[in-house]
Amino acid sequence: MRVIFAGTPAVAVPSLNALHDSADHQVVGVISRPDAVSGRGRKVNRSDVARRADELGIDVITPARLHHGGEADPEVLATLNRWAPDCAAVVAYGGLIPPSLLNLPTHGWVNLHFSLLPAWRGAAPVQAAIAAGDAVTGASTFQLDAGLDTGPVYGTLTTEIGADETSGELLARLADEGSRLLVATFDGIGSGELAPVAQPDHDVSRAAKITVDDAHVVWDRPAHIVARLIRAHTPDPGAWALVDGGDTETRLRVGPLRRGVGDAPGAPSALDPGEVAVTKKAVYVGTADEVVALTWVIPPGKKQMPAADWARGARLAPGAVLR
Repeated sequence: MRVIFAGTPAVAVPSLNALHDSADHQVVGVISRPDAVSGRGRKVNRSDVARRADELGIDVITPARLHHGGEADPEVLATLNRWAPDCAAVVAYGGLIPPSLLNLPTHGWVNLHFSLLPAWRGAAPVQAAIAAGDAVTGASTFQLDAGLDTGPVYGTLTTEIGADETSGELLARLADEGSRLLVATFDGIGSGELAPVAQPDHDVSRAAKITVDDAHVVWDRPAHIVARLIRAHTPDPGAWALVDGGDTETRLRVGPLRRGVGDAPGAPSALDPGEVAVTKKAVYVGTADEVVALTWVIPPGKKQMPAADWARGARLAPGAVLR
């Protein structure tokens, strides 16, 4: 089949590669988000998907939006008609596909979503699954419709969430495994052997877009809840806490916690929530029910470092707390 691919970040690249390498499908065009300007040098950065499409020699468009006033952008519409797709794939595109474009490909648009629909419909399904303490998650391919991740499902894959797995690690794994699911879905659509099945109306949950405030660590919760929140927001947008040392207050990025530290030499038996205790080899913090240890941190303007190295350089005042 002739396929167009809509995607933007690195997590979508395995799917683009898989479709490009498949024997029965030809990626004839790519839609990605516009180039972004970032850094001190205000460098223009192409999206990961657009850059990979350039390497593969595939035509790319990067419109600011696909629609104007509810109607498809005329230039986008003309390009898609020229590409004449049989089907379209969407993987973490980051923009709305307007209803006026949904029926343009012969077989519509197929979205690869990183949850077991109807669980965690929305922008951040992997982070939501980890934060909620789900033991199992997966990926789904479904036919895009006008709703938010509500279309009928073609196929799914399931996987256990590792006890210490971060959202970045889980998302990378699902991106790789999901790329194979996406190709299998296109194979089934192309052969006429696969039809989507409507999602159930029950067990629906939603995963809203994450903000920086969502990643603020609240230490007066049980340790397992705190640990989930940090894992869910690592690496993006990055879990953080304020270091309150008395006269100064700085924002500190914190990595996943180490639990079960009560028998470690020098570890305190108890700390108030957010209270910090520093030894030569570790930084301990109190939660609502147990003492935990920080693994790594990112101080403002610096790179990731072991928590103990940061504490030695920071020279925390007695009574310092994270809040």
